[in-house]
Amino acid sequence: MSTVISSKRTAPPPAAAAEPPSRTGRRQQRIAAAVLLTPFTALLVAVFLVPVGYAIYLSFFGEDHEGLGFGGGRTVFTGLRSYLAVLQDPSFLTGFGTIALYCVIFVPLVVLSALAIALLLDSGLVRLRRTAQMLLYLPHAVPGIIAAVLWLYLYTPGLSPIIKVFAQADITIDFLGLHTVLPSIVNIALWSGLGYNMIIFYAALQALPREVIEAATIDGAGGIRTALQVKVPIIRGSLVMVCMFSLIGALQLFTEPMLMNQATPMVNSRFTPNMYIYDAAFRRNNYGLASAASVILLIVTCALSYAVTRWSGRRERSAR
Repeated sequence: MSTVISSKRTAPPPAAAAEPPSRTGRRQQRIAAAVLLTPFTALLVAVFLVPVGYAIYLSFFGEDHEGLGFGGGRTVFTGLRSYLAVLQDPSFLTGFGTIALYCVIFVPLVVLSALAIALLLDSGLVRLRRTAQMLLYLPHAVPGIIAAVLWLYLYTPGLSPIIKVFAQADITIDFLGLHTVLPSIVNIALWSGLGYNMIIFYAALQALPREVIEAATIDGAGGIRTALQVKVPIIRGSLVMVCMFSLIGALQLFTEPMLMNQATPMVNSRFTPNMYIYDAAFRRNNYGLASAASVILLIVTCALSYAVTRWSGRRERSAR
């Protein structure tokens, strides 16, 4: 009897399909996610949602004084009266005009300067890059109020050594004048924020794949062309983030003009929206008006952030 042995190998059984995670596994994942998100959620509620909610609540109430206004008053519901008063106040609208002019000067300066320095450091043409980064970042480590005091000393006639040097050269300059006080404030913010934004751009440039840069070099692109046509488009996300943060920081401008208010009449007590809010709350004791102005400022900030995000998203989709 002959036995026929098949030469065909038996195919191995197909790999078992990955079993879906069990109900216990999904529950453990949800518990882990909840535990990790709890600190952030608690901080968000404590420092953002609760203050915003309380500000909205206060904006609908005001103090009602009987008679000639002597004695204590009582808190009454005023509805949208505080919002109408803020929107009809010329000083509040002028503050937004000041911030708009500040943004036109400050945002392009800080973004383009920080980007140019980051590209220069990334190109390898600069020696002692770590030392340069540290020196550029040091001003950001100085508290804002200290930086404002230092620059106010340099801006004050009779104290500033800079003004004395210009005077010896028969050059008269008033850093706190009508047409120079806003550029002087921009200079303080630029000095403080340039190094921080440069670090953001430099970190994004360091994360670029070197193969892309090498390919551009092989194709004959020079250093400037590689920087403008290869590197900058790739780090567009960082550009949008810096622009958005700069806009938000501009809307919150307070420390520098508040100190200059003590040194020059060109900066009044309602120079910016934040100064208007401070004046309404702590000088006029009108918390309803201050709360309404705060809510309006929050809405404008969120709207600008949303507009910048949508615009960058459309540009990115059109580029693809």
